[in-house]
Amino acid sequence: MEDWSSLGKLLIAAGVGIVLVGLILVFGERLFGVSSWFGWIGRLPGDISIKREHFSFYFPLGTSLVLSVGLSLLFYLLSWLFRR
Repeated sequence: MEDWSSLGKLLIAAGVGIVLVGLILVFGERLFGVSSWFGWIGRLPGDISIKREHFSFYFPLGTSLVLSVGLSLLFYLLSWLFRR
């Protein structure tokens, strides 16, 4: 049962982290200087954006790659810290 309690704590910590990031993104425009930190999201080279008269398509490929690499590094560092 010890394994389940550590998994539960990890899920709670991840949930709190997601809520905090969501709050920063929602209220970022109102906070001084925070909105400029996330201005690059969705505007990277490689993000595909097609706009026509009655059609628009957006696929954030470059943003997805950058976020994937960043989150992979973060989770690698966290797993390395918890193994010690």
